[in-house]
Amino acid sequence: MHTNIKEPITKQRCIGLYEKNRSFLTAYDTPALVKVRDEAITSFKRLGFPDTSQESWRLTDLEESLGQEYDYQLIPNKEVDFQKVFRCNIPHLDTAVIGQLNGWYVSKDVPLIELGNGIIMGSLAEARKKYPRLIEKYYGSMADVTADGFTALNTAFAHDGVFIFVPDNVQSPKPVQLINVIQHEENLFLQSRNLIVVGANARLSLVHCDDSYNHQASFSNIVTEVHVGEHGVMDHYKLQNINNNSTLVSSVYFRMDASACLESHYISLNGGLIRNNIRVLFNGAHGNAKIFGLYLMDRKQLTDNQVFIDHAFPDCTSSETFKGILDEHARAIFNGHVLVRRDATKTDARQSNKNILLTDTARVNSKPFLEIYNDDVKCSHGSTTGQLDQESMFYLRQRGIGEETARMLLMFAFADEIVAKIAIPQLRQRIEDMVKKRLQGELQICEQCVLHCSTPEHPVEFVIDLSKI
Repeated sequence: MHTNIKEPITKQRCIGLYEKNRSFLTAYDTPALVKVRDEAITSFKRLGFPDTSQESWRLTDLEESLGQEYDYQLIPNKEVDFQKVFRCNIPHLDTAVIGQLNGWYVSKDVPLIELGNGIIMGSLAEARKKYPRLIEKYYGSMADVTADGFTALNTAFAHDGVFIFVPDNVQSPKPVQLINVIQHEENLFLQSRNLIVVGANARLSLVHCDDSYNHQASFSNIVTEVHVGEHGVMDHYKLQNINNNSTLVSSVYFRMDASACLESHYISLNGGLIRNNIRVLFNGAHGNAKIFGLYLMDRKQLTDNQVFIDHAFPDCTSSETFKGILDEHARAIFNGHVLVRRDATKTDARQSNKNILLTDTARVNSKPFLEIYNDDVKCSHGSTTGQLDQESMFYLRQRGIGEETARMLLMFAFADEIVAKIAIPQLRQRIEDMVKKRLQGELQICEQCVLHCSTPEHPVEFVIDLSKI
């Protein structure tokens, strides 16, 4: 078994690695899942890695990221101190914590937790062995391997990740917090896979954190499939804070049955190159999806948000609200695509992307896009990019507020429209504190993950009372 490669990532290298280790990767797969893997690697042979010749990747060049030498691990870390690595000190935040280290599920008790109400959560590799028919039903059914090379590669290689199953008519008693940590002394190439199933009339809140604990380079290719059953409710929070040497390609596929509700929040605070592929499919009528995004980038960081919402059934509502603040030479890309199919009458779809550029060298490319095939719809889209409002700056300065503090106030007010949508009070307060730190240039990767740093009892405060303005 070949456990690692320390060469640049190429199409042929990945194909060769799969062929040499196919028996290991498929050891616990049913014949149906083996077929899914083989079809995925066939698609990858055709697609390869995307480049700037493809429209959706025209502004995001991965040549430098793929050109580094990486270690690819086919076996997990043997011993991990769960309490030391996966600790969350957000005050009073009561969650069920699931840990992933370098792409592998890490357990503090057992690899697969089965609660009395029927909820199952834990290792996806273990779930493949214990619940093969359940995994067969959903695994690979939402992620399209025929159109995206990274999804195809992940489907072929993914060996472990997180599996969460909430049965019909059950509500998760507390939010589930998935902490995905990268900590290694060598560059890592990671393929992690997550499968989330929320049954009919069921409810789940998931807080998904992507974190780095050091400054070592990594390339993470993460695919998450989320199925929300009829009248099901999913609250999803994606918090991204990786180091400036790392690349993260995150693809999340949501499939929503009739009358299902989704709220998804993407908060990107740090990262060398972050690409979010967000796909929402309405698989029944009367669904509702709200996607929120906030990105705060500086230096030469790049964030690329690609959102595709497929209104395949009538009477569904969707909204996208993304906001960004960019400093120095940072770049941001927003591509929002709403497809309204011929029979999807009474669709209500809205898109909004707003950006603030703090320097002349920061750049934003925004492309909200509507593709509509019937007339009985309400659809809108808009995008704005500019600098801090000078009239508002003048208003604050006239009241004795210093220039730097006034800038912070305006930026925080701009970002807080997204943060205020977070429904978990303790998480919202912590993210507010982190946004303030980020705007002041204080939020950096440290020995302990800044999303769960050890000093939350000292929140960041502005030097003036905001309530008196």
